[in-house]
Amino acid sequence: MTHLHAVLRKAFRDAVIVDELIGSNPVERAKRPRTQAQEPGTVWTIAQLRAFLATAQQHRLFAFFHVAAYTGARRGELLNLRWKDIDLDGKKITIMGSTAVIAGERVNGTAKSGRTRVVSIDDETVTVLRQRKADQAAEQLKAGDSWRGTRDGYVFTTGWGEPIYPDTVTSLITKLIRANKQLPHARLHDLRHLHATTLLSGVPVHVVAARLGHADPAITLRVYAHVIRSAETAAADIFAQAVKAA
Repeated sequence: MTHLHAVLRKAFRDAVIVDELIGSNPVERAKRPRTQAQEPGTVWTIAQLRAFLATAQQHRLFAFFHVAAYTGARRGELLNLRWKDIDLDGKKITIMGSTAVIAGERVNGTAKSGRTRVVSIDDETVTVLRQRKADQAAEQLKAGDSWRGTRDGYVFTTGWGEPIYPDTVTSLITKLIRANKQLPHARLHDLRHLHATTLLSGVPVHVVAARLGHADPAITLRVYAHVIRSAETAAADIFAQAVKAA
């Protein structure tokens, strides 16, 4: 029921904001079903992430997996990303919307929270994206008249410039993990979980929530409660040591 509520809420939100078919979202007034938040299972270590990215570096979509891991952005948000949404000099990307599959068709709409957000990126990610841009230009030159890119300028495309179908990257991560032969199974969404759990070891919850696109830090607290509990167990000793040191 919770999933159905979320799907309907987003569909009607797009009808209001994107297509302007109706004036308001009726689902916003419907009470969300109560549910027990499920904490993410075991995710890779940072060393395992590095091993995966080393394997993925041989694939033309390496940049997609790098950006997914280094920003915590959702699959649909990255597939919806255009070059105009990226400020390489300012080291930031703007999440404007999301791509999903409805009735077998690739559809663009708003982000899950219904809001745009700005996510900072590090120097290495800037370098990866610059290389992606150069590679894409080379692909376009090679394709010539067969290039199917649009004026929207998607960051992640096929070798012919077409937008990527979401299931493509989902199945690709499985193939890359199998190619490594030493990595445990992981889902594409686990890159987002790894990003979040790593940040929560030292970054304030409200900052992590904003980066992930959670509408409320309380969502982050619920989803990653196990990380917060782990940090809380050390809080007493940290305080005691600070007083002793003073």
